Amino acid sequence: MLRRKSELYRSVLLLGDATLVAASWLGAFWLRFHVGIPAPLGVPPLDPYLVALALLVPTWLWVFRTRGLYAPRRTDSLLSELGAVFAAATTVVVLIVVASFFVRSYFFSRGVILLFWALAMTSVAGFRWIARELLFALHRRGRHLSQVLVVGAGPLAEQLIDRVQQHPEAGLRVVGVLAADARTPRVRGVPVLGDYGRLLASIAQSGARLVVLALPREDNHRLEALLDELDGELVDVRLVPDVMHVATLRSSVEDFDGLPVIGLHDSPLLGWAAIQKRLFDIGVSALLLALAAPVLAIVAVAVRLTSGSPVLYVQERMGLDGRLFRMVKFRTMVPDAESEGPVWAREEDPRTTPIGGFLRRTGLDELPQLWNVLRGDMSLVGPRPERPIFIEQFRREVPGYMLRHKVKAGLTGWAQVHRWRGDTSLHERLEHDLYYIRNWSLGLDVRILIMTLWRASSPT
Repeated sequence: MLRRKSELYRSVLLLGDATLVAASWLGAFWLRFHVGIPAPLGVPPLDPYLVALALLVPTWLWVFRTRGLYAPRRTDSLLSELGAVFAAATTVVVLIVVASFFVRSYFFSRGVILLFWALAMTSVAGFRWIARELLFALHRRGRHLSQVLVVGAGPLAEQLIDRVQQHPEAGLRVVGVLAADARTPRVRGVPVLGDYGRLLASIAQSGARLVVLALPREDNHRLEALLDELDGELVDVRLVPDVMHVATLRSSVEDFDGLPVIGLHDSPLLGWAAIQKRLFDIGVSALLLALAAPVLAIVAVAVRLTSGSPVLYVQERMGLDGRLFRMVKFRTMVPDAESEGPVWAREEDPRTTPIGGFLRRTGLDELPQLWNVLRGDMSLVGPRPERPIFIEQFRREVPGYMLRHKVKAGLTGWAQVHRWRGDTSLHERLEHDLYYIRNWSLGLDVRILIMTLWRASSPT
C-alpha cells in the first residue's frame, strides 16, 4: 500500500521534472537569443538544442534518481530536499559542460547553459515544494492516511510510534499496539488492542493496512509464528529489527546473493557521494586559496616579524580510516612549546605568541589547512583531526570515538559550529560528529560552511 502511494508520487515527480527540464532548456534558448541580448555570432539553429534535449532529460532523471530524489523522503526536511536538488542540478550542468568539451563539432552557448541551470533548478525546486506542501497538508488533515498496527511494546516500538507522531506529513497513523503483556492500556498514547494472539482480530478491528513488527529482543522467538499468521492477510508487513543498540552510524540493508545483510557502521560517503564531496572540496578550496592569498601573505609576515621562524607549524594528525597526515597551520605558540611533551592547548595559554591569540580566536591560523583539503588529506567539513597520542587516550575513555574517522577530517564541522571544540566535552563533540556522519549531504556541508562564516563574523 505504501509502495503504491510512493510509486504514484514518484511518477508525478518524474513527469513534472521531465516537463520542467524541457521547458527550462527551450526557455533558456529563447531568453538568450530572442529577448534582445546581443549575440555577436548570430542566432544558432534550434535543431542541435533539440537533439541535446533528447539526451538532457534522461540524464537529468538518471542523476536525480542516483541522488535518491525519486525515493520516498517522508521525513526529510524541505531544506534537505532543496539542497539535494541544487547539488543534482549542478551535477547535470557539469556533465553538460564536460560533454560539450568532448563534442567539438558543436559548441552550446554558455549563456543558454547558465540560464538553463537557473531556470531548471528554480522551477524543479518550486514544483517539489508545492507537491510536498499539498501532500503534507492532506496528511495533516487526516486525508489519505495509512493505518498502522504496531506489533511489540518495548523501547523499539516506542521509538517507532514517536517518529510516526513527530512526522504527520509521512501519511501514517498508528491505530493500535499488540504487546506480550496486554495489561498496559496504552503505549505512547496509542491503545493496546491485546496480546500477540489477537493479531488477526486486531487487524480487522482497527482497519490497519500496514503491520509493523517491532518486537523487543526477548520476543524474537515469536516472529516466525506471527509471520505465518500474516501470510494469509492482505496487509503490507514491515519488520523493524532490534539493532538500534548496536547501530552507531548509518545502517543499511544489502542483498548478498539473496541473503539480507544489515550494515551497522556504514559511512554515507561512498561511491558517487564521495566523488561529489571531493569535487566540492577541490573547487572551493582552490577558490578560497586564491582569494585568501593576500591574507596568507600578511599573516605569514606578521608571524615572522613578531615571533621569528618558523612561520608554519606542521603536526601529525589522524584522518580517514586512521591514516596519518601532516596538517599545516600558522604557528601560534613559541617554538619550544612542547619541549616537555605534548600538552592540550587551552584558552589564554601562556605558550601563545603575541599574535597567536588573535590568530586562534579568528581562525586565521587554520587557513593553510586549505592546502591539506586541496591535497585530499582533509575535507572542508568533517570532524576535526586530533593527534595520535591523544586519540590513544580518547579511544579508551569514550566508547565509539574511532567512528569519527569513518570520514575525512574537516577544516570545520558540526561540532565546531555548535561551539564544541578545543578543551570541551569529548562526549558532546563525538555526538555531534556522529550526527554529521549519519546525516551527511552536500547541502549539510554548505550549511555548516555558512554557519562557520556567520560565527566567524559575529562577536563572541
